[in-house]
Amino acid sequence: MVALSLKPRHGYEIIQQVETDSLSKMHLGPATLYSTLQKLLDAELIEELPAAESSDRRRYYQLTAAGLSALRADVEYYAHIADVSAGRLTKGWTQA
Repeated sequence: MVALSLKPRHGYEIIQQVETDSLSKMHLGPATLYSTLQKLLDAELIEELPAAESSDRRRYYQLTAAGLSALRADVEYYAHIADVSAGRLTKGWTQA
């Protein structure tokens, strides 16, 4: 959903954006991408946009209002986890 947070994108653009956003640590294959997109569509977190031209075979996707809300909640959760982790690292690791 992060890849769709700036603008609607088609599949290949999503793959590229995920790789850029993850500093090349995540690589999505087409099967993973399209199964994930289907799950997000089914959950109504994203929607497919109508083709701008009848000859355009690419499918474009965008976040729905529910998707944006879910993304905000995820960002807050992961920010909390990052804060907790950073706090524990500054205290030093101890073995029980």
